[in-house]
Amino acid sequence: MYILLLIPLLSSCESLFFDEEYDGEDPYVSYDYLWDQVDRHYSYFEVKNLDWNALGAQYRTEIFPGISQDSLFRVMGKLMTSLRDDHSNLRSSFNVAAFRVRLDGPDNFDFRIVEDYYIGRNYYSTGPFLHNWIANGQIGYIRLGAFTGGVNAVNLNFIFGSYASAKGLIIDLRENGGGVINDMHKILARMVDQNTVIYYSRIRNGKDHNDFSDLEPAIISPYSGPRFTNKPIMLLVDRGTFSAGSFTALSAKSLVNVKLVGDTTGGGLGLPNGGYLPNGWFYRFSVSQALSNDQAARLRAGLVAEINAENYENGVPPDITARLDRTDLTKDEIIEKAISEILK
Repeated sequence: MYILLLIPLLSSCESLFFDEEYDGEDPYVSYDYLWDQVDRHYSYFEVKNLDWNALGAQYRTEIFPGISQDSLFRVMGKLMTSLRDDHSNLRSSFNVAAFRVRLDGPDNFDFRIVEDYYIGRNYYSTGPFLHNWIANGQIGYIRLGAFTGGVNAVNLNFIFGSYASAKGLIIDLRENGGGVINDMHKILARMVDQNTVIYYSRIRNGKDHNDFSDLEPAIISPYSGPRFTNKPIMLLVDRGTFSAGSFTALSAKSLVNVKLVGDTTGGGLGLPNGGYLPNGWFYRFSVSQALSNDQAARLRAGLVAEINAENYENGVPPDITARLDRTDLTKDEIIEKAISEILK
């Protein structure tokens, strides 16, 4: 799958950019190196309307000979967080700079509410999934808190076999910060009956900010065992749904029986690549873009400005908006909205 091969491919190419000797003690050298790497390879400049030249000049004025390591890190951290991208980070031995977009929205998940009023204390724990019947035994509720790499045919066969008779499924990805994207492919293979293009990707590949490779499709093939394809599936998302969680939300846009319920995801649709600065700090940033099938069609039609305005990198919007009401801790409004959608 193209999207899975992307990071190894770029990591091998990274060595192409380390041919020169750099002074790791000079703060300007490390700063300029970082600015240049982002300038050459970051994938969302035009989408986010970022003036990288202006930002680079702005923060460079805060550096001076003899600046402390802590102060230099804070300056360079601000440069990286100006990308407004949680896949773009700077890491030293003493600190990490991250945008942390998920903290900007309301907290829309409380497992205590889910446990006390929906799935009970005797829920199933199957691999990385927590699940049980809800809505008087009519709907299967499945919680996946992270893409751990533990999704496999055994646990999916048990889960999808257990809820084969359900009127619908609720798959809860709220506050799922991502992880192993291959988990997503295994789950989505249970939701299709034929080969399905779930999104397109392209890599930044030239010196201009709008230079990209051709679009490549990510394709899901149906699993040969238990699937759930002819009844509704509600995918619960919020601002804490990031990276592989956002890819899952983006993919859901192409599946006819799946709807997103909740809040806009936290983004993270650019796969990251990085390396080490002359002073030894590690950096990474997004080098690819992911587009929905509809966005890819519009891009082929030349509607670039329209695509940039609909920026899923900052989050995939829900089909049905719902938010947790913290004044009533006996009810999860997002689950309730999903239940009503299935049973209507």
